[in-house]
Amino acid sequence: MLTVIEGRVLGSLMEKERTTPDQYPLTLNALVLACNQSTSRDPVMHVADHEVEATLTGLKSQGMLRFVHPSHGRSVTRYRQVADEVWGLTPESSAVLAVLLLRGPQTAAELRTRTERLHRFDTVEAVESTLRELVAAGHAQLLERLPGHKEVRWQQLLAEEAEVSHVAAGTSGGGSSTSERIAQLEERVARLEAALGDLLS
Repeated sequence: MLTVIEGRVLGSLMEKERTTPDQYPLTLNALVLACNQSTSRDPVMHVADHEVEATLTGLKSQGMLRFVHPSHGRSVTRYRQVADEVWGLTPESSAVLAVLLLRGPQTAAELRTRTERLHRFDTVEAVESTLRELVAAGHAQLLERLPGHKEVRWQQLLAEEAEVSHVAAGTSGGGSSTSERIAQLEERVARLEAALGDLLS
């Protein structure tokens, strides 16, 4: 099983590959920013550059990612994940697994909303079908329903789970559009900082 940081790094790469393809593969700076985002992450982490570098080396030795060395005008090494190939994931299952790695256990309805920018699911049933495929492959499991909760949650089984804060649990979805706008702004800042880092390297 992957460590918490390995799960965060792979989840971030799987997410950014689809949400910011123009900046992918990611530089170390962009990847650290992605791992430490304050939105679309639960829990929010604060990993240092050297921790991510060590994690990248470990993931490379496991065949989960590749180093893309400078070429074609790019002056820094970049990193791309190949975990979806190793695990035999479809685009649908890759999107769901990425969000599970980044946000911990979630309901199918939450996953449908949160995977929208990675892969669009027309119905919650479509998400559940993908989750059942992940369960069959040994990549996820269905958790017991929490007391006082109507819907069951699903959990990934590929990386250790970090301690998750449930302070916001049960809040209405009214703030989701705001959080998504914040996430988009953070990604724009990350792209700009990554581009600036390339220019200064």
